[in-house]
Amino acid sequence: MHGRVCLVKLYNTETKSKLDFEPLDPNHVKVYVCGPTVYNYCHIGNFRPPVVFDVLVRVLRKSYPKVTYVRNITDIDDKINAAAEQQGVSISDITTRFTEAFHEDLLAVGVLPPDVEPKVTTHIAEIHKEIQALIDRGHAYVEQGHVLFSVGSFAEYGQLSKRDPEELLAGARIDVAAYKRDAGDFVLWKPSSDDQPGWDSPWGRGRPGWHIECTAMAAAHLGDTIDIHGGGHDLIFPHHENERAQSMCAHDAPFVRYWMHNGFVNVNQEKMSKSVGNVLWLRDLLKDYAGEAIRYVLLAAHYRAPLDWSDDVIEQAKNSLDRLYGALRKLVDVDVGESVGAQAPEAFLAALHDDLNTPRALAELFALAKQANTAESLVEKQRLKQSMLAAGEYLGLLQQDPEAWFAGKTSELDAQFIDALVAERTQAKEDKNWARADEIRDELSQRNVVLEDGADGTIWRVED
Repeated sequence: MHGRVCLVKLYNTETKSKLDFEPLDPNHVKVYVCGPTVYNYCHIGNFRPPVVFDVLVRVLRKSYPKVTYVRNITDIDDKINAAAEQQGVSISDITTRFTEAFHEDLLAVGVLPPDVEPKVTTHIAEIHKEIQALIDRGHAYVEQGHVLFSVGSFAEYGQLSKRDPEELLAGARIDVAAYKRDAGDFVLWKPSSDDQPGWDSPWGRGRPGWHIECTAMAAAHLGDTIDIHGGGHDLIFPHHENERAQSMCAHDAPFVRYWMHNGFVNVNQEKMSKSVGNVLWLRDLLKDYAGEAIRYVLLAAHYRAPLDWSDDVIEQAKNSLDRLYGALRKLVDVDVGESVGAQAPEAFLAALHDDLNTPRALAELFALAKQANTAESLVEKQRLKQSMLAAGEYLGLLQQDPEAWFAGKTSELDAQFIDALVAERTQAKEDKNWARADEIRDELSQRNVVLEDGADGTIWRVED
């Protein structure tokens, strides 16, 4: 569907308005979304951004010839250090275990892998380069083994979050320290003790601050200016505000054209909190609910609105999927051929193109199901089945056989997911990134997926 570019409107957090989406290069859309810090399993709220931006990328891929989607892994952080010390294991044990768990949970809710999944620990050289550029341009300074960004050096600081200076100070993550010239300055590089992970640098052995990591990884894989930067609403300040400042000061170029942020996930109308004891780990939810039902809940509200999780909501999602799969089950003998991918109806697409309005898109999907339940002619049944499956492809829903759904079986492996990983491995081999290629092979092997490389490419099969 790359013959014409469809008009997509997106809400830009920076301008607080819905705008026509116009990528810097219409032949190559660049998207960056902040990924997890891998020190524990992820809760349901952590999975709203991956699901939301998975749908966005699916939509963009249908309209543009090339989309590069980058979602990072933060594998160096004080929380990771603390978890490793508490459990008496190495830091790599923690990061490997919870990165794999994150991937497993993503698979369960139908999220396709990004094109690139950079890790902080493999981008230290790029981080050093960004920091040095900020020092050279007068936007950062070295003090007591720390390198800090000088907030006062950037006149536009605060423009993304729209906060006044006092609010910015109140939201700062780091307490005022003696090595800071101004209370709002934030750390780019900090010293590491002998028992902490660290790397040699021009400023002494240490490790990166949180914000510089994403700035460096975005620049490394997408260039100085990217089209869309996404994440949860909680990242607007300080993380994305600081990313914006760092990148614009280091590169003298716009950083992000469209900032997108999803709303929080609450539980029974209360904010999730460990102190309240209402944190819902996705891994636990998957014991009781199908991953597709969980995904449905995450798409049932508009991405910018808060989403309230409750027993009633997940039951409604299961019932809704029963209705949709029920309509498809009635059409099980209807052959739709190979042309499913281009058959999504205009009203459905219009909803997704209007700032990713998934509630309206779901309503259009149910309208199709209602028509399918009463369709009589073969031509009409074929059209409706094609439309339902194509719409489901955009949303990552209706991806399994109806009988499997009603039997309570969820597919352990998604063919589209495996194909994407195989394609990533092929690209890694072309780039001579043998470590990533081997990592993908090992990950698939653990899922009983066998790869066979041949002259015509790589084929795969699942072994019992």
